[in-house]
Amino acid sequence: MITAKMAGQEVYTLDECVTYALKHNLQMRDYDLNALSGRESYRQSIRDLLPSLIGSSNYVINFGRSTDPFTNDVVTTDFFSNRYTLETSVDLYRGFQKQNTIRATKLLYKATQEEALQQRYLLAFRVMQAFYDIKFFKGLVAISKEQVAVSQANYDLVVKQIELGMKAGADLYEAESLLLSDKLNLTQSENRLVSAKLQLIQEMNLEGANDIEIRPNLEFESALYDESLVQSDSIYGRAKEFLPLLKAQELRVKAAKKQLAAERGALFPSLSLFAGTATGYFETTRDSLANTIPFRDQFRDNTSQFVGFSLNVPISNIWAARGRIKQQKIERLRAENNMEIQHQVVFETIRQLVQEYRSLEIQREQSSQKVKAQELAFTIAQKRYEKGLINALELFTAKNLFASAQNENLQVSLRSEINRSTLNFYKGLPVFNIGQ
Repeated sequence: MITAKMAGQEVYTLDECVTYALKHNLQMRDYDLNALSGRESYRQSIRDLLPSLIGSSNYVINFGRSTDPFTNDVVTTDFFSNRYTLETSVDLYRGFQKQNTIRATKLLYKATQEEALQQRYLLAFRVMQAFYDIKFFKGLVAISKEQVAVSQANYDLVVKQIELGMKAGADLYEAESLLLSDKLNLTQSENRLVSAKLQLIQEMNLEGANDIEIRPNLEFESALYDESLVQSDSIYGRAKEFLPLLKAQELRVKAAKKQLAAERGALFPSLSLFAGTATGYFETTRDSLANTIPFRDQFRDNTSQFVGFSLNVPISNIWAARGRIKQQKIERLRAENNMEIQHQVVFETIRQLVQEYRSLEIQREQSSQKVKAQELAFTIAQKRYEKGLINALELFTAKNLFASAQNENLQVSLRSEINRSTLNFYKGLPVFNIGQ
């Protein structure tokens, strides 16, 4: 019970949330398994260069008219034979199909590694989004609590004023209505906070947890970036050098070219070397006394070895090889097109982030000024309400404008943090401790 209580009180930073999610998220395990599958395919393509070794045996019963395997005479008696063969073979030339397949599978394996790394980054961004959602809704709950405290104080003031005969009983209903409205907003904010926590728990795959506490990072730096460093082209140039998604697509294009070369190899003749040994037992093999020679003696005496070359020249296979070549050309074009699409998507994403960065910098400054102005307006309205110069509805309007300004400022600040972290990621800066 003590251990469970301590675990329930554990507080997570953003880096700790990301690290835990990378180790326990079930989707990440699937991508890691894909990478392992690619590695095994690559290793198997290398093992395909090794000679093959095949052992075989048969047991044949002849009856009726057949040929005696020992004398080659035609006989009508029933007999049986038993053969054993051990053969090895190795490809000497096959149009470099195996070599190109090795290169292709190696490139595909590297592509699956890059794709797994890309998914790690995407998971980290999802965790970061859920982390900041919690931070936002915690701020929203704090704002809602402040509003409830103000409404509660105004409600208590109206109660005292009614007791002193300074206000009518109808004013109490207005104050109570405003208090209940603020309490409802607080409940809704708390529910959203719970939902945000559950989302983070789900991304982290935090088993047995119904609640989580986070420790936000240091206060957000308000200093502006150097505008020369926030340019779409320069950021995109850096992203192309390391972004796993783009590297994976480039590797798949190279792999498609090697696969095409491997398919073209089927049009060339193939040459292989084979060798082996064989022996057998024949019921018709007899000695001078017409007794069947024992199995052990026949197994030794009938042993033979062989070695040879096998040359296969493709003449016509119903154009199947050329059909596969055409299909692989299409796959290569598709891979190249997907690479161009991904480059375009990344560039557009970066351009939108840069535009959003400039917009958020302006919004953040304006929203901060708006909070100060609405706070001053609400303070004045509160004093005027206490003196009876304005009614509850006017106070409620001023209070809501102040809360809305606080909400907007909080939202813009957190969006700006996420925007900066994302831009730093595309610049190649160590935003997350991903690990390889």
